[in-house]
Amino acid sequence: MNPPVSLLFVYNADAGLFNTLADIGHKIFSPATYECALCALTHGYFKERSQWREFIQDLECTCEFLHRDQFRERYRAERVELPAVFLLQDGRPRVSITAAQIAACADLQALQALIRQQCTDARRVV
Repeated sequence: MNPPVSLLFVYNADAGLFNTLADIGHKIFSPATYECALCALTHGYFKERSQWREFIQDLECTCEFLHRDQFRERYRAERVELPAVFLLQDGRPRVSITAAQIAACADLQALQALIRQQCTDARRVV
């Protein structure tokens, strides 16, 4: 039996209450310039979309979520454009879905299809 696939989702936003409030304001007043396509697809103004939450719960992969500052603290050597989704192999992140691929998703369903495909592909390799 293959080991479980572990995905790490990294938002292009920093953690913390002040940053969350700033992100909400940015999404409301200037959504076209909001820097995190992953957050824009998976969250409304104030909370995670229920469709996203249900998708993650049903996904046959282990999922972890980090903000940009948390990711940089944990993986100092990693320099990659965010947001991104990483495949964790031996505790090390490997880019699985790039910022450009996330930005190209027209909606949440497109992102979910991309993630499902990555999980399927990763299971074949792991």
